[in-house]
Amino acid sequence: MNRIGDYALIGDCHSAALVGRDGSVDWACFPRFDSPAVFAKVLDAERGGSFSVSPEAVAEVRRRYVDGTNVLQTTFRCESGELVLTDCMPVHCEGVDPRDLHTHHSILRRIECTEGTVGVRVAVEPRFEYGRFVPFFRLTSEETGEAVGGADAVHITATRLLDEERERIRGRWHLRAGETVWIEAAWSPSHRLRSGEEIPSPGDLEKRLDETITFWRGWSDRCIVEVADVDAVQRSALTLKALAYAPTGAVIAAPTTSLPEEIGGERNWDYRYTWIRDGTLTLISIFALGVREEAEAFKFWMERTSAGRPEDLQIMYGIAGERALPELVLDHLAGHRESAPVRIGNGAAKQRQLDCYGQLIQSAYLFAKAGGLITPDNWNFLAGLADIVADAWHEPDQGIWEIRDEPRHFVHSKLNCWAALDRAVRIAEKRRLPGPVKRWSEERDALSQYLMHDAEERGWFAQAVGSDDPDASVLLVPAMGFLPTSHPLVQRTIEVVRSELCTGGLVHRYRAADGLEGGEGAFLLCSFWLLDTLTHCGRLDEAEAVLDELTEYANDVGLWAEEVDAATGEALGNFPQAFTHMAHITSSLHLAAAKNGDIDFDAAIDYAEQAVERFMTAGRKLGATNEVG
Repeated sequence: MNRIGDYALIGDCHSAALVGRDGSVDWACFPRFDSPAVFAKVLDAERGGSFSVSPEAVAEVRRRYVDGTNVLQTTFRCESGELVLTDCMPVHCEGVDPRDLHTHHSILRRIECTEGTVGVRVAVEPRFEYGRFVPFFRLTSEETGEAVGGADAVHITATRLLDEERERIRGRWHLRAGETVWIEAAWSPSHRLRSGEEIPSPGDLEKRLDETITFWRGWSDRCIVEVADVDAVQRSALTLKALAYAPTGAVIAAPTTSLPEEIGGERNWDYRYTWIRDGTLTLISIFALGVREEAEAFKFWMERTSAGRPEDLQIMYGIAGERALPELVLDHLAGHRESAPVRIGNGAAKQRQLDCYGQLIQSAYLFAKAGGLITPDNWNFLAGLADIVADAWHEPDQGIWEIRDEPRHFVHSKLNCWAALDRAVRIAEKRRLPGPVKRWSEERDALSQYLMHDAEERGWFAQAVGSDDPDASVLLVPAMGFLPTSHPLVQRTIEVVRSELCTGGLVHRYRAADGLEGGEGAFLLCSFWLLDTLTHCGRLDEAEAVLDELTEYANDVGLWAEEVDAATGEALGNFPQAFTHMAHITSSLHLAAAKNGDIDFDAAIDYAEQAVERFMTAGRKLGATNEVG
């Protein structure tokens, strides 16, 4: 069975699929990222279902993405020849607005024999609704077939003969050098019958691949990447784009559910949703890449989704703005490598996490800083959030790590409450907007004293007020502009985190009790936070060493999971993880800027604001003029 790091991502900005090194599509949801899985072998080898292409007598496997795209090529060196498998989810867009993107809701595979003679077996075995049942299979012609059951159907089109079995549609072909076979599996609602005119010809399939390559290259050519390792950062940018839901602009945390943070453990969560806290990192990454339309689309999603009373704000939403994300256990699935339970939905949606207020106001502040527009309605909502923070910062919460335990006074949450009030004051004063600025300022200063008093008693910032447990999230104290990196409390905090939570450049989130059994891997986002902190301390050799180490933990096609087993290097958690790739983009650009002398190491200004300042200096404005200082 493929391990987490054995997968590559293909996608169409509506949904995504994971392709293993063995040529098997082991995960795909249609028609949306959060739809029930059609192929879910990654979560259960027996019941999950897959779409496999299996050459005979494979001796070596090499993989790469077609340059500037999310089109995957896998080369199988076999005993009798060589086979090249090209995979994509067809997509095209006639303009630059990401919401105008079109997809066929399909997985397209081109199988080429480039040397000798190679036998290959293909099996299309969908198992709808996360493998709950086996659908009905039938051939509709010698080269087409379908699988139908419940609400779903998959239509299979090939350019060679197909066979139908009770639980799959398959092909067994022998290809000689120069021969090519195409096969596509396209999803539709089960009630929608496919007409003869809709069956794609070989020319249609080739055109779809060409359009997909053109789409991805057109997008990646618009990105501005000014770092030493351009290819790696471009891969992170393309991954981030693939995880953006085109119709709304939302960016999901990951395209999978329940890939374990510990093999055999229970820390298995559904990440196919959008967290408010990811908004700031998303916008910074998009600003850094210079792609205006994606920033505007994501802001539009945040505006529409969070609309309503400020007190009704959630920490996360569905990709179309859904608020109800009930958490369920799929007990018919064994889990990835027997890591149960398998969950869908996410109960954390209803948790109290005070940091989300700061992240949302910070996102608005940065968007305005980069030239974006804050409307009167936007400001009324943001001011309402600041009012809530002025009252609520005194209270405990579940924190950034969404602990399923008693709430605590997490320093990261308090830090973001401080940022919420600070940015609200800055916006109001600069733009002369209405609001109780005096009260916000007083509460901000009281919160600052509260955090400083606790840290000064200990000599460093801990996970929670009154605690002696370290936590990687406190590395963001300078990142949010609360204190400069040169401050003794920040320096001591870095020392404690590195001594207590680090294995080389790998950083664990924390080691305190959190209400769950078992452990987890090192958290890659935290490792990039360490990298940023070292960069802004001016310790550039150390920062570069951390980046080099982290690069080694990407897989062979440049993708990162959520976590890494520090002992073995094995990828853990949902895959690929959006915020790992976001952090890779921003950290690489921060480090490049520091090397160029474009970072003020002594400034008590948050990293995000410095990134936007560089964005502005480079002349890559979003187009509006209401800058906030």
